[in-house]
Amino acid sequence: MDNVGSSEAVAHKATRRARKGKLARCWLVGIALFIVNLCFVKTNSVAVDNYKPTHYKQYILIQLNDFTEAYCLVELYSKENSKWDPKARNGSHIGIPQGRSKYLATVNGVKQIDWGIKYINNRYGSMCNALDHFKRKGWH
Repeated sequence: MDNVGSSEAVAHKATRRARKGKLARCWLVGIALFIVNLCFVKTNSVAVDNYKPTHYKQYILIQLNDFTEAYCLVELYSKENSKWDPKARNGSHIGIPQGRSKYLATVNGVKQIDWGIKYINNRYGSMCNALDHFKRKGWH
């Protein structure tokens, strides 16, 4: 009987050791990912004020999470007079989306794109519908 009890105790200790090992590995992996993330953010970050058209296009793809819709919005904004410049003005039209909101003059290009996506979704239902409208009428 002593052998049975002691073998259970050994098995229990082994299970506890395995759990501790897995927990330690999880912590190590988590810490390593955190450190890698910190290094990546520091070395590859770009201030929003220094964005280039490519950065804005990537942002659009991330926000929409739909290649077709992103393509339509990029094509639409490429036809605008802003040339992807958040400070662009064309009469009363402001920023990348060339909207008529005074808000656009106070925010960066990323916020302008967010505003434009909401505007287009509310008015046309999708980026591609807005592009189709632009191709037919010359405005959106």
